[in-house]
Amino acid sequence: MKTRTVELVAMPREPHFVGDGFRVHNFIPSGYHLDMERMTPFILLDYNSKYHFPPSEIPKGVDVHPHRGFETVTIAYKGRVEHNDSNGGGGVIGEGDVQWMTAASGVLHKEFHETEWSKTGGEFQMVQLWVNLPAKDKMSAPKYQAIKNADLGRYTFDGGEVEVIAGEYNGAKGAASTFTPIYMLNSKMKKGAKLEFCFPENYNTGLLVIEGSISINGTEKAPTDHFVLMANDGEVFSIEASEDAIVLVLSGEPINEPIAAHGPFVMNTRKELVEAWDDFQAGKFGQLS
Repeated sequence: MKTRTVELVAMPREPHFVGDGFRVHNFIPSGYHLDMERMTPFILLDYNSKYHFPPSEIPKGVDVHPHRGFETVTIAYKGRVEHNDSNGGGGVIGEGDVQWMTAASGVLHKEFHETEWSKTGGEFQMVQLWVNLPAKDKMSAPKYQAIKNADLGRYTFDGGEVEVIAGEYNGAKGAASTFTPIYMLNSKMKKGAKLEFCFPENYNTGLLVIEGSISINGTEKAPTDHFVLMANDGEVFSIEASEDAIVLVLSGEPINEPIAAHGPFVMNTRKELVEAWDDFQAGKFGQLS
């Protein structure tokens, strides 16, 4: 098998706020050759690196807004988030948990710091991904997967463990159901630990360094809060922890279809975007206060 090489290591861009509760660095889509078409099925990656929120009686977050045509995935590393949507999905995710919302034909949703956590405040660290859906599934029924950390697949080794959110790793299977083949792995590594990954060459693949620093294939280095885009030139690569590290590994089969995106809607054509807006205005995404 051929070695997959590093295409680029992207430093975090200047952070911005989404609502008043998420201070994020945007990696996808961005000007680092990390556009939606290059990274499909991963069409957005916002990373809330460690940030201390002061106590607040009024929870901070993002109020009611619509989505259609894709899925949102929120991975909690520090802090607690409360979610509600117009399809009846909702709940609280805490450290190590994952929420996977399939917007598909359309939902309204909101996300805020969990009420009790908000009152004390503290360190907050989250990843939000948008995962595209193929055209045949964009108008399917919305659904919600609340995945507790204890329910994640796990591969343990001397140097740490790999939490399997989606896909599989060395026989450990992910907890999330997906529409297309996706690998989403939290690699927790002690200093000096090494892991090897093997994905089909055409799968778009990236690494987000959540904690610590790593080397890739023994040569390229990536520090905390950086994103590594892997080239589509091989299947196998390795990472080694230069210090205790957590690395989010993403790999997915490309959805080679046209992408028409505007705001909270990701469809295949401009006409479908207009229909999404019209349906939202007509109340077809349900109600959520």
